Amino acid sequence: MEKNLYKLEKILDIKFKNIRILEQALIHRSYLNEHPGFPLSHNERLEFLGDAVLELIVTKFLYKNFNKPEGELTSLRSSLVNTKSLAEMASELKINDYLYLSKGESKSGEKARGVILANTFEAIIGAIYFDRGLSAAEKFISRHLFPKLDNIIKLHLYKDPKSHFQEITQGKFKITPNYEVVAESGPDHNKKFTVGVYLQKKLVATGSGKSKQEAELNAAENALKKQSENY
Repeated sequence: MEKNLYKLEKILDIKFKNIRILEQALIHRSYLNEHPGFPLSHNERLEFLGDAVLELIVTKFLYKNFNKPEGELTSLRSSLVNTKSLAEMASELKINDYLYLSKGESKSGEKARGVILANTFEAIIGAIYFDRGLSAAEKFISRHLFPKLDNIIKLHLYKDPKSHFQEITQGKFKITPNYEVVAESGPDHNKKFTVGVYLQKKLVATGSGKSKQEAELNAAENALKKQSENY
Protein backbone atom coordinates (compact mmCIF):
# COMPACT_ATOMS: atom_id res chain seq x y z
CA MET A 1 0.00 0.00 0.00
CA GLU A 2 1.65 3.20 -1.13
CA LYS A 3 1.21 6.27 1.03
CA ASN A 4 2.27 9.78 0.07
CA LEU A 5 4.48 10.30 3.11
CA TYR A 6 6.02 13.43 1.61
CA LYS A 7 2.59 15.04 1.71
CA LEU A 8 2.28 14.03 5.36
CA GLU A 9 5.70 15.58 6.02
CA LYS A 10 4.32 18.89 4.76
CA ILE A 11 1.24 18.58 6.97
CA LEU A 12 3.41 17.84 10.00
CA ASP A 13 5.90 20.54 8.93
CA ILE A 14 8.75 18.12 9.66
CA LYS A 15 11.42 17.06 7.18
CA PHE A 16 12.62 13.60 8.16
CA LYS A 17 16.17 12.47 7.53
CA ASN A 18 14.84 8.91 7.21
CA ILE A 19 11.22 8.95 6.07
CA ARG A 20 10.87 5.23 6.86
CA ILE A 21 10.80 6.07 10.56
CA LEU A 22 7.68 8.14 9.86
CA GLU A 23 6.20 5.24 7.92
CA GLN A 24 6.84 2.87 10.82
CA ALA A 25 5.02 5.25 13.16
CA LEU A 26 1.87 4.73 11.07
CA ILE A 27 1.85 0.91 11.10
CA HIS A 28 -0.69 -0.70 13.42
CA ARG A 29 0.06 -4.22 14.60
CA SER A 30 -3.07 -5.54 12.85
CA TYR A 31 -1.70 -4.57 9.42
CA LEU A 32 1.24 -6.93 9.81
CA ASN A 33 -1.10 -9.83 10.58
CA GLU A 34 -2.46 -9.46 7.05
CA HIS A 35 0.91 -8.50 5.49
CA PRO A 36 3.51 -10.68 7.28
CA GLY A 37 6.17 -9.93 4.65
CA PHE A 38 5.99 -6.15 5.15
CA PRO A 39 9.57 -4.85 5.62
CA LEU A 40 8.85 -2.62 8.64
CA SER A 41 7.68 -3.40 12.16
CA HIS A 42 4.59 -2.00 13.91
CA ASN A 43 4.63 1.32 15.76
CA GLU A 44 4.39 0.20 19.39
CA ARG A 45 8.06 0.79 20.28
CA LEU A 46 7.88 4.28 18.79
CA GLU A 47 4.65 4.88 20.72
CA PHE A 48 6.47 3.88 23.93
CA LEU A 49 9.24 6.35 23.13
CA GLY A 50 6.86 9.12 22.08
CA ASP A 51 4.77 8.77 25.24
CA ALA A 52 7.85 9.43 27.38
CA VAL A 53 9.01 12.35 25.22
CA LEU A 54 5.52 13.89 25.26
CA GLU A 55 5.23 13.66 29.03
CA LEU A 56 8.66 15.22 29.56
CA ILE A 57 8.06 18.14 27.19
CA VAL A 58 4.55 18.89 28.49
CA THR A 59 5.69 18.61 32.12
CA LYS A 60 8.58 20.97 31.50
CA PHE A 61 6.31 23.52 29.80
CA LEU A 62 3.71 23.44 32.58
CA TYR A 63 6.37 23.71 35.28
CA LYS A 64 7.95 26.76 33.64
CA ASN A 65 4.73 28.58 32.75
CA PHE A 66 2.19 27.82 35.49
CA ASN A 67 2.81 28.50 39.15
CA LYS A 68 0.31 25.92 40.34
CA PRO A 69 0.50 23.07 42.87
CA GLU A 70 1.47 19.60 41.73
CA GLY A 71 -2.11 18.29 41.68
CA GLU A 72 -3.32 21.02 39.32
CA LEU A 73 -0.29 20.62 37.06
CA THR A 74 -0.99 16.89 36.86
CA SER A 75 -4.63 17.57 35.94
CA LEU A 76 -3.59 20.07 33.27
CA ARG A 77 -1.14 17.60 31.80
CA SER A 78 -3.74 14.84 31.79
CA SER A 79 -6.24 17.08 30.00
CA LEU A 80 -3.69 17.90 27.34
CA VAL A 81 -2.31 14.41 26.66
CA ASN A 82 -5.32 12.16 27.25
CA THR A 83 -6.60 9.87 24.50
CA LYS A 84 -9.37 12.21 23.40
CA SER A 85 -7.07 15.24 23.08
CA LEU A 86 -4.38 13.35 21.16
CA ALA A 87 -6.94 11.69 18.88
CA GLU A 88 -8.44 15.11 18.06
CA MET A 89 -4.99 16.44 17.25
CA ALA A 90 -4.26 13.43 15.04
CA SER A 91 -7.57 13.97 13.22
CA GLU A 92 -6.76 17.63 12.62
CA LEU A 93 -3.46 16.55 11.05
CA LYS A 94 -5.25 14.01 8.79
CA ILE A 95 -3.27 11.12 10.30
CA ASN A 96 -6.22 8.80 9.67
CA ASP A 97 -5.56 9.02 5.92
CA TYR A 98 -2.07 7.55 6.34
CA LEU A 99 -2.61 4.69 8.79
CA TYR A 100 -1.63 1.14 7.94
CA LEU A 101 -4.52 -0.94 9.33
CA SER A 102 -6.00 -4.38 8.80
CA LYS A 103 -9.35 -4.52 7.02
CA GLY A 104 -11.03 -5.28 10.31
CA GLU A 105 -9.45 -2.38 12.19
CA SER A 106 -10.17 -0.02 9.30
CA LYS A 107 -13.86 -0.64 10.00
CA SER A 108 -13.53 -0.18 13.77
CA GLY A 109 -15.85 2.10 15.69
CA GLU A 110 -15.19 5.70 16.62
CA LYS A 111 -13.90 4.92 20.12
CA ALA A 112 -11.48 2.21 18.96
CA ARG A 113 -10.22 4.43 16.14
CA GLY A 114 -9.68 7.24 18.64
CA VAL A 115 -7.32 5.03 20.65
CA ILE A 116 -5.42 4.07 17.49
CA LEU A 117 -5.10 7.72 16.44
CA ALA A 118 -3.88 8.78 19.88
CA ASN A 119 -1.31 5.99 19.96
CA THR A 120 -0.16 6.86 16.44
CA PHE A 121 0.24 10.51 17.40
CA GLU A 122 2.56 9.41 20.21
CA ALA A 123 4.43 7.15 17.78
CA ILE A 124 4.93 10.12 15.43
CA ILE A 125 6.39 12.12 18.31
CA GLY A 126 8.70 9.18 18.97
CA ALA A 127 9.70 9.15 15.32
CA ILE A 128 10.40 12.89 15.32
CA TYR A 129 12.53 12.57 18.45
CA PHE A 130 14.45 9.57 17.10
CA ASP A 131 15.04 11.13 13.68
CA ARG A 132 15.43 14.84 14.45
CA GLY A 133 16.07 15.09 18.21
CA LEU A 134 14.43 16.61 21.27
CA SER A 135 14.33 20.19 19.96
CA ALA A 136 12.31 19.19 16.88
CA ALA A 137 9.91 17.15 19.00
CA GLU A 138 9.48 20.08 21.38
CA LYS A 139 8.72 22.48 18.52
CA PHE A 140 6.17 20.04 17.07
CA ILE A 141 4.37 19.60 20.40
CA SER A 142 4.50 23.34 21.12
CA ARG A 143 2.96 24.13 17.74
CA HIS A 144 0.13 21.61 17.88
CA LEU A 145 -0.73 20.89 21.51
CA PHE A 146 0.08 23.88 23.68
CA PRO A 147 -2.46 26.22 21.99
CA LYS A 148 -5.18 23.93 23.39
CA LEU A 149 -4.27 24.96 26.93
CA ASP A 150 -6.04 28.32 26.72
CA ASN A 151 -9.39 26.64 26.15
CA ILE A 152 -8.71 23.93 28.75
CA ILE A 153 -7.99 26.58 31.38
CA LYS A 154 -10.78 28.93 30.32
CA LEU A 155 -13.41 26.17 30.56
CA HIS A 156 -11.75 24.43 33.53
CA LEU A 157 -11.65 21.24 31.48
CA TYR A 158 -8.81 19.95 33.63
CA LYS A 159 -11.36 19.49 36.41
CA ASP A 160 -13.91 16.69 36.47
CA PRO A 161 -16.62 18.25 34.25
CA LYS A 162 -19.59 17.00 36.29
CA SER A 163 -18.16 18.32 39.55
CA HIS A 164 -17.16 21.61 37.98
CA PHE A 165 -20.57 22.18 36.37
CA GLN A 166 -22.24 21.41 39.68
CA GLU A 167 -20.00 23.97 41.44
CA ILE A 168 -21.10 26.61 38.94
CA THR A 169 -24.83 25.86 39.02
CA GLN A 170 -24.97 25.62 42.80
CA GLY A 171 -22.98 28.83 43.16
CA LYS A 172 -24.99 30.85 40.66
CA PHE A 173 -28.45 29.30 40.77
CA LYS A 174 -28.57 27.15 43.92
CA ILE A 175 -29.52 24.25 41.66
CA THR A 176 -27.93 20.80 41.43
CA PRO A 177 -27.91 19.49 37.84
CA ASN A 178 -29.48 16.11 37.14
CA TYR A 179 -28.79 13.71 34.29
CA GLU A 180 -31.30 11.62 32.35
CA VAL A 181 -30.90 9.18 29.48
CA VAL A 182 -32.83 10.65 26.54
CA ALA A 183 -31.97 8.03 23.89
CA GLU A 184 -30.33 4.66 23.40
CA SER A 185 -29.28 3.05 20.14
CA GLY A 186 -27.30 0.08 18.86
CA PRO A 187 -27.17 -3.59 19.84
CA ASP A 188 -26.51 -4.67 23.43
CA HIS A 189 -22.80 -5.27 22.78
CA ASN A 190 -22.33 -1.84 21.19
CA LYS A 191 -24.77 0.55 22.85
CA LYS A 192 -24.71 4.30 22.39
CA PHE A 193 -26.32 6.42 25.10
CA THR A 194 -27.45 10.03 24.81
CA VAL A 195 -27.84 11.83 28.13
CA GLY A 196 -29.33 15.23 28.86
CA VAL A 197 -28.17 17.44 31.73
CA TYR A 198 -31.01 19.46 33.27
CA LEU A 199 -31.33 22.39 35.62
CA GLN A 200 -34.65 21.60 37.19
CA LYS A 201 -36.73 20.87 34.05
CA LYS A 202 -34.63 22.90 31.62
CA LEU A 203 -32.42 20.90 29.25
CA VAL A 204 -29.00 22.58 29.19
CA ALA A 205 -26.97 20.22 27.00
CA THR A 206 -26.73 16.65 25.77
CA GLY A 207 -23.84 14.25 25.41
CA SER A 208 -23.25 10.78 24.07
CA GLY A 209 -21.04 7.82 24.85
CA LYS A 210 -20.68 4.06 24.98
CA SER A 211 -21.79 4.07 28.63
CA LYS A 212 -24.13 6.23 30.69
CA GLN A 213 -21.16 7.57 32.67
CA GLU A 214 -19.28 8.55 29.51
CA ALA A 215 -22.40 10.23 28.12
CA GLU A 216 -22.91 12.17 31.38
CA LEU A 217 -19.33 13.43 31.30
CA ASN A 218 -19.75 14.49 27.68
CA ALA A 219 -23.02 16.27 28.53
CA ALA A 220 -21.32 18.12 31.38
CA GLU A 221 -18.45 19.15 29.07
CA ASN A 222 -20.95 20.52 26.54
CA ALA A 223 -22.84 22.34 29.29
CA LEU A 224 -19.61 23.97 30.45
CA LYS A 225 -18.90 25.18 26.93
CA LYS A 226 -22.39 26.70 26.71
CA GLN A 227 -22.19 28.34 30.14
CA SER A 228 -18.97 30.12 29.19
CA GLU A 229 -20.97 31.96 26.52
CA ASN A 230 -24.39 32.28 28.13
CA TYR A 231 -24.08 32.59 31.91
